[in-house]
Amino acid sequence: MAANLSGVLIENTRECVKQSKILVVGAGGIGCELLKNLVLTGFNDITVIDLDTIDVSNLNRQFLFRKEHVGKSKAKVAMESTLKFNPNVKIQAFHDSIMSTEYGLNFFKQFSAVMNALDNRAARNHVNRMCLSADVPLIESGTAGYLGQVQVIKKGLTECYECQPKPTQKTFPGCTIRNTPSELVHCVVWAKHLFNQLFGEDDPDQDVSPDTEDPELAGDAGKSAMEKEASETAVGGIERKSTRTWATGTAYNPHKLFNKFFKDDIKYLLSMENLWKKRRPPTPLEYSDLPKDKKSEAGMRDQRVWSIQECSDVFSTCLSKLRDQVHQQGDGVLVWDKDDEIAMDFVTSTANIRAYIFGIALKSRFDIKSTAGNIIPAIATTNAIIAALIVMEGIKVLHGDFDKCKQIYLNRQANPRKKLLVPCALDKPNPKCYVCSSKPEVTVVLNTEKFTVKQLEDKVLKVGLGMVAPDVEIDDGKGTILISSEEGETEENAEKHLSNFKITSGTILKCDDFLQNYNLNVIIAHKDKLEEEKEFVIVGDLSELKATAETPNGVNGGQEENKQEEEDDDLMVVEDPVEEPVVEQRKRKADDTDTDIEENKAKRMKLTSIPEESEDDVVIL
Repeated sequence: MAANLSGVLIENTRECVKQSKILVVGAGGIGCELLKNLVLTGFNDITVIDLDTIDVSNLNRQFLFRKEHVGKSKAKVAMESTLKFNPNVKIQAFHDSIMSTEYGLNFFKQFSAVMNALDNRAARNHVNRMCLSADVPLIESGTAGYLGQVQVIKKGLTECYECQPKPTQKTFPGCTIRNTPSELVHCVVWAKHLFNQLFGEDDPDQDVSPDTEDPELAGDAGKSAMEKEASETAVGGIERKSTRTWATGTAYNPHKLFNKFFKDDIKYLLSMENLWKKRRPPTPLEYSDLPKDKKSEAGMRDQRVWSIQECSDVFSTCLSKLRDQVHQQGDGVLVWDKDDEIAMDFVTSTANIRAYIFGIALKSRFDIKSTAGNIIPAIATTNAIIAALIVMEGIKVLHGDFDKCKQIYLNRQANPRKKLLVPCALDKPNPKCYVCSSKPEVTVVLNTEKFTVKQLEDKVLKVGLGMVAPDVEIDDGKGTILISSEEGETEENAEKHLSNFKITSGTILKCDDFLQNYNLNVIIAHKDKLEEEKEFVIVGDLSELKATAETPNGVNGGQEENKQEEEDDDLMVVEDPVEEPVVEQRKRKADDTDTDIEENKAKRMKLTSIPEESEDDVVIL
């Protein structure tokens, strides 16, 4: 089915669209909508890249995928499905990471424009830098619940993605929650989903098992689902046996439930060998053979960390009590409440058991309660709106009409002018940006006597500053190589402290990432102890450091370390929520007055880092 553009696009626009070559990064919620829009608008040459595979939970939202596609490459299936709209379009699909060395500067230079439908900051930073180096326009996007935004980025004309500091990103892919948790918050979200699966309203997006159809068939996860005929009434054509139905059939037997969630499901995950090539594999737990950790009686129950045996005991007790509550309600549903003692005990015990399995530090009930928050469901139509806006801005970009391009916010509630979509003028590049300025530099505050070279590479350069394969030279007049991207060249430096190389306050490290064609000077600022026990703080420049040096707690700033995943985003943790989150307008709208902006500024919250899509939910702390 080909699109009929007659009367829709004017002659020169139609020709411009037809001759362009577009790169779409991401084939998830936004990506599916975007590919469909591009083909129906008349784009003839499209390349799409995505590392992820299709999960059952994607089927009710990512409409290019069907039951028979589960487990296959998103990029390749999206290509095949999109071609049904117009078989004459040329679409090339890559099942790979955009951060791979295969996609260097020459790869990006071949495109007229790049359209991001990504889910994590590391990949966004990388694409931003590649587009700057290749001088290719980038259209950035993101959604979270009812909120969304689209931003045009052009080298030398607009802000780049990294021009403005962003809060520490806390977005977690759905498959991270189910398959590869690396932080306690992942386990807390999983535990809350488990509560809902067993006692609350059934939501297929909150399935806690790794792609299983029947909770007792973990060893054959997904296999039986693929062998069955599609059901017209099921989401994506797959009938899934309810976890609650199965649990009810066992009378909520703690032994069976424990072994299902913490042994069988984990063994299934271990069968996915690719997941553990660069990760620590999880350790299954057996209900009757738990670690004999000594139970600590010191301190209040909420303040101390429970042993695994204690967590198992609490899990069993909570199952019994919650089962009775459900029966008392006539087999109704329970609503999780952090102020409900039994519900909170259930989440604390299951989150800590899962954390132990994946080698994550356990936390007290008090800490876990502070992490748990409210859940906002994902909205599929938000993806459709944002994808449409990407194409509209993309047409302006292809025409070279950058003066007409806007940064557009989609709000949950209409503004005083009764508009949900708020277009804002694009800002000029930040002259102090450590990515797109003429002389990029940044200051990093840390303790040089305790910080190792390996920590500098992994936590500061790769995570904090978004580099992929950094080379680092000390600006000491000798050209001392501290870190080399060539494997084995500087391996002996890894565990040495920075002070061993006479690195102290004022030392300049010349950092270079060949893949990103990116050079950066990192100025080290030594500090014996940072506030809130942070390991390091990244500061824009020395003037910012001096401006905050006299504050009671020393340098201000957030912890920059945050592990990234390359899958679809399900969650966004937002700090300091407001009742009705509305995106703040950082720029003046063409039809707004200063008074309008000032009167509403206090009621708005700018969404500075939105995930590609919130497939499951959004957690608000």
